[in-house]
Amino acid sequence: MILMSDPGVLYICGTPIGNLEDITLRVLRVLKEVDLIAAEDTRRTSQLLNYYQIKTRLTSYHEHNEQAKAEQLLSLLKEGKNIALVSDAGMPGISDPGLVIITKALQEGLEIIPVPGPTAAISALVVSGMATERFVFEGFLPRKGKERKARLKEIEQEFRTVILYESPYRLRETLTDLSGFLAERKIAVIREISKIHEEKIYGLAEEIKEQLAERTMLKGEIVLVIAGKEKGVPADQAWEEISLLEHTRSLMEQGLSKKEAIKEVASLRNLPKRKVYQELIVLEVDKEQKV
Repeated sequence: MILMSDPGVLYICGTPIGNLEDITLRVLRVLKEVDLIAAEDTRRTSQLLNYYQIKTRLTSYHEHNEQAKAEQLLSLLKEGKNIALVSDAGMPGISDPGLVIITKALQEGLEIIPVPGPTAAISALVVSGMATERFVFEGFLPRKGKERKARLKEIEQEFRTVILYESPYRLRETLTDLSGFLAERKIAVIREISKIHEEKIYGLAEEIKEQLAERTMLKGEIVLVIAGKEKGVPADQAWEEISLLEHTRSLMEQGLSKKEAIKEVASLRNLPKRKVYQELIVLEVDKEQKV
C-alpha cells in the first residue's frame, strides 16, 4: 500500500501507448491509491480508468497550463497528497508534459518515484533491426527553417542509431528531407505500436516514400528509427596511406572514443589491439619530442 507521508509523493506513471493491456500491475495500484491523477488529457485517461474501474479524481496537466498547474500540484504535494502524473500514452516528460512539475518538485526536495511503463521509442528501436547498443532520442524535428536544417545536419553526422517521433501529417515531408541528407541510411517507420493497425516499413527514405505514394494520409503515432553513420576513414583518405596515429585520430574526430578508435584501427589493419595501443604511445611520444 502507498503510505501517506508529509509531504506527499509524485509518481511518474507509464501508461499504454496503444493496447490498454500494456500496463503494469504496479501502475494500476498506484493510480487507485493516490489522491489525485494529473493527466495530459482527462478524457483519454478516463477511458483507461474506466476500463480498469479506477475512481481516482482527475485533473488536467498539459502544455498550455503546465506552469500554473505545476504550482497547484506542488501545494497539494506539500500538504501530504500523493499525485500520479500521466500523459496520453507512454512516459510523461518524453515529448509530453512533465518536465516542469518534475523540475519544480526536485527544487522543493519532494520525492519523485518513476513507475515504469511502455515507451514508443524503445519499442520501435527493438523491432527496427538497427544497432541498439548506442542510440540517441531526438524527439520531434523542428518543423521548418534553419533549425530543422541544422538538426538534420547533426543527424547526418551521428554514429549512433537515431530515434525520431513524427506526425502523420508531416511524414512525407520528413522522408523527403531525410532522402536529401541521409540518402543511403536505413530507416524503419514504425506506426501505431501495439494497436490493431500496427505497421512496420523498412528501407531507404526514398524507397519508403515510393511505398507510401499511392496511399492516403497515414494515421496514428509514428516513430522513425534511423541507422547511424557508418564508422571508418573518410572515403578520400584510404587508411593504407596514413599512419596509425592519423588513422586513430581521424576516427576519434568522427565521434569514436579512443578505445573504440583503437579497436576499429586494429580490425581494419588486422593488428592486435595491444600492438596498436603500444605503437600509438610511441608515436605520440615521438611527436611531442619533435615539437
